[in-house]
Amino acid sequence: MRARVNESPRLSPSAVQASREVRTVISRLRRRILNAAGAEDITLGQASVLTRLSGEQGVTASELASAEGVRHQSMTATVASLTALGLVERRPDPDDGRRLLIALTAEGHRRVEEGRQARQEWLAGELQEKCTEEERRAVIAAMAVLERLTRD
Repeated sequence: MRARVNESPRLSPSAVQASREVRTVISRLRRRILNAAGAEDITLGQASVLTRLSGEQGVTASELASAEGVRHQSMTATVASLTALGLVERRPDPDDGRRLLIALTAEGHRRVEEGRQARQEWLAGELQEKCTEEERRAVIAAMAVLERLTRD
């Protein structure tokens, strides 16, 4: 059994505190950024699926569920909702006609791009309005540090 973070003798108090603060801030910032897109007709989970599909030619519901960390049944419901909104479509897999692939429709692509633009404008505007040049440079430096954590 693994020791809890607070009980591990190898972790410095600053590492534990930084971990908590990064997770908390990233979670809040993610919600704010997603809400900035103004897509009141879709949930944050649906927005996440649309974004994930934007780089794909088509994936199965199982692949999407795994990538999003949800149950297959939940993903099936999400895909059904997005299909009803005309944002995704199901089509036969050209390599295996028994499987259905999920892909963005033209409207889905438009919504993803529109959402990206709105989120970028919102965050850039907040950084411009609420931060000094020095603080923005500190954010850029901090992002380089956090980026290192994402590499294997």
